[in-house]
Amino acid sequence: MRIRIFDDADRLAEAAAQEIESWIRLTAPGVTIGLAGGSTPAATYRLLRGTRLPWDEVTAWMTDERFVAPDDPESNAGMAAAALFDHVPADLRRVPWVEDPLAAAESYEEELHGILEPSANGLRPGLVLLGVGEDGHTASLFPGTEALEVTDRDYVAQWVPQQEAWRLTATLSLLTRARRTMFLVSGAHKADIVAEVLEGGGDHPAAIVSNGSRDAVWLLDRDAARRLSG
Repeated sequence: MRIRIFDDADRLAEAAAQEIESWIRLTAPGVTIGLAGGSTPAATYRLLRGTRLPWDEVTAWMTDERFVAPDDPESNAGMAAAALFDHVPADLRRVPWVEDPLAAAESYEEELHGILEPSANGLRPGLVLLGVGEDGHTASLFPGTEALEVTDRDYVAQWVPQQEAWRLTATLSLLTRARRTMFLVSGAHKADIVAEVLEGGGDHPAAIVSNGSRDAVWLLDRDAARRLSG
């Protein structure tokens, strides 16, 4: 695991953009990137707009999505498109919008089989971007929810009581098979959970993904890292 700490959220976003740029250059052709929602990823995506990269070799997919129409302002894919993918010739694969969230997740899971690298253990994502919620959730894997127990699927839909909403999400099984997992976390309101996940040895979903990842990278601003002992 690598932990990198930056003065503020702007410097964090710049570093994240540089990490993504390096990953694309090193792994092209056939680059896959799992995208996260949130303000820090959005800033990162915007910084990548003007970067000269082999975008036509990049396929992006959503690590999680809200069960909303594509043009809804709450859509993670809509945010990613507006920030970056409407401006570069990369292939952004959105979760299909159908009225049944379970059917949408199943359809997207099938689509991932045409995107991600197969391996003996199942589909293997390339780079995956994630955030962390104040409750320790990552993607839409919330504490105490059924999706955490799923071991035979890569993408599922679940009702999240904490949000009173349906969410669609990659499973722990899929996320922990990624070649590299990059967490982007900023803000003092995340300091307690960052310390718990990185030093507490707890069972937060973000900790499970980080500890199970083959190559986990944490990019934090100083506010988010303020409670780390080191």
